[in-house]
Amino acid sequence: MTIAQGMKRLGLPLAAILGVVLAAFAGMSLLLDRDALRKAVETQIRAVTGLDLVVNGNIDVTVFPQSHVTFHNVGLKGGGAIDPALTVDVLTANLRLLPLLMQKFQIADLEMLRPRIRIVREADGRSNWTPFIETLTRTVKPGVASPLSFSEIRIQDGVLTYRDDANQQSEMAEDIDLSLAWPSISKSFAATGQFDWRGERVDGSISIADFIASLSGEQTGLKARIAAPPLKLAFDGTVANRSSLVMEGTMTADSSSLRNALRWFGQEPPGSGGFGRFALKARANLVGPSIALTNVNVEIDGNVAEGVMTYSNTGRQTLQATLAAGTLDLTPYVSTVRLLASGARDWNRQLFDLNALSSTDLDMRLSAAKVTVGGSKLGRTALGANLRGGALALSVGEAQMFGGVAKGSFSIARVDAGADVKAQFQLIDVDLQSSASELFGINKLSGHGTLNVALEAAGSSPFGLAQSLEGTALLTGHDGAISGFNVEALLKRLERRPLSGGGSFRNGQTPFNTLKMAVRFHDGIATAEDVQVEGPSTRLTLTGTASVPTRDYDLKGVASLVSASGKAPSFELPFVVQGPWDDPLIFPDPVSLIRRSPASAPLLDAVKDRTTREAVRSVLERLTGQKSTPEAAAQPPASAAPKSN
Repeated sequence: MTIAQGMKRLGLPLAAILGVVLAAFAGMSLLLDRDALRKAVETQIRAVTGLDLVVNGNIDVTVFPQSHVTFHNVGLKGGGAIDPALTVDVLTANLRLLPLLMQKFQIADLEMLRPRIRIVREADGRSNWTPFIETLTRTVKPGVASPLSFSEIRIQDGVLTYRDDANQQSEMAEDIDLSLAWPSISKSFAATGQFDWRGERVDGSISIADFIASLSGEQTGLKARIAAPPLKLAFDGTVANRSSLVMEGTMTADSSSLRNALRWFGQEPPGSGGFGRFALKARANLVGPSIALTNVNVEIDGNVAEGVMTYSNTGRQTLQATLAAGTLDLTPYVSTVRLLASGARDWNRQLFDLNALSSTDLDMRLSAAKVTVGGSKLGRTALGANLRGGALALSVGEAQMFGGVAKGSFSIARVDAGADVKAQFQLIDVDLQSSASELFGINKLSGHGTLNVALEAAGSSPFGLAQSLEGTALLTGHDGAISGFNVEALLKRLERRPLSGGGSFRNGQTPFNTLKMAVRFHDGIATAEDVQVEGPSTRLTLTGTASVPTRDYDLKGVASLVSASGKAPSFELPFVVQGPWDDPLIFPDPVSLIRRSPASAPLLDAVKDRTTREAVRSVLERLTGQKSTPEAAAQPPASAAPKSN
């Protein structure tokens, strides 16, 4: 007998046995007590979850080739609850085949199609899922026969809604696809899957080393991963929940744009610059709503710092941090703050956006060996920032800048639709050329000096602040120069020839030994209270005003030649400063020059006499054929006025 013939003879009995088995399964599916099966499944689900199964649709039972019972339009709710905590369009319980043959109904796993999960956290901390947790805590214990016959729950196309009545918050996650591994055959618990939250697809996973211990609030291992386009977050450590949630371990976060990540979490970052590439690694300790980070290594926009941080959310979010950095570039955060209109001398009139000041409280201490702010380079710097109740206060403990030291404070508070700004700072022995140019746009001053400023203003734009500026400023300088004119050369020339003109008045520079400028601000107008410039051979004094909103001068002064012996000035000349801050016109007083001219002074004195003035007027009328007023005859000739640039 050949092998083929043997197989043929053996196949016939096998086929007959298989037919009998199939017939038995078919008969068993017809004879199966569906009510008993439904009750058995309901009992197991209630034993595991502590929730009642409410079936509002059909029940389908299949024994072969797959054994499962399918419930349509079902809900799970706790005792006394009006609304179910979970509703499912289709709930499928896959059954174990061998126990089924002995009329025992054991669930192998559960499948939920389009479940709608509702979580409500009440003001006392309990939720509508508390019965589920309490039941698992009672029944799933070492040495106790577990009602968990199934090891997996699969969720497809689910929706989760969360409402926190205590904090008045609500969230929703949609298109949930998850796989939950229950500890029926081991003590661990794991969940992996994806869901949509706030418009982003999130991949997540969580693993609990000892699920039974976690239900009792005991400490156990925890690993969690969340990955979404705005942010990646991971935690590896332990978790406990005796009186409150406690987590301790290593936390890492990574984002290509911290600005987008903050917006994803519902926080609007300040300004429109910076908050790009972000990475963080720290030792985390979470207790309740507060998390403390130690051994922090944080990177943002290329700046790397180390230190400690604390974040809490007890009705209002609060961030505290103490960080140290080697080099710090603050340019991205201030580059969008424009006090002046682009390409113009006028102040920027764009309204302030201070909404970001109201969302979070901040208390930060930051130190760095080197700091860059735009084109400014600072040495060792200690900064402090405090944001509370919509008011931001910045303090500089000490900063090496402009060749000297800077100290001070700056505060800005949101008031109605505008801002209330206060600034107090001191620049000690700084380079006047770089500091005046970068801080005030004035590039005609050099030397070293000390500046004390106390200012305050209120407005909805930089122009509004300039209009309401109040305060004082005191500058004392030494060993420098004022560029744009040479007072000594000009005075000596005009002393010899008063009417020689001022063609070179805006050339050269005027050196000084000491400089003092005391200015008071009121409603945007700066009044020169005491301005003195003492040079090797000249002395300057100034009075008048400067308009901060229009950025121009209206000053009068006196320039004097000082003799080496210290006697009275040999020559004094009044002068006028008018025009924009960055390029003012400086010219001598014309009447003073006429008086000093040997040729024109007698004429000026003569026209003061009435008889002489009438004679001059008569001559002018005959020459021009027009009547002239007595006032015109009394004016000095136009040609006598000096030229000015």
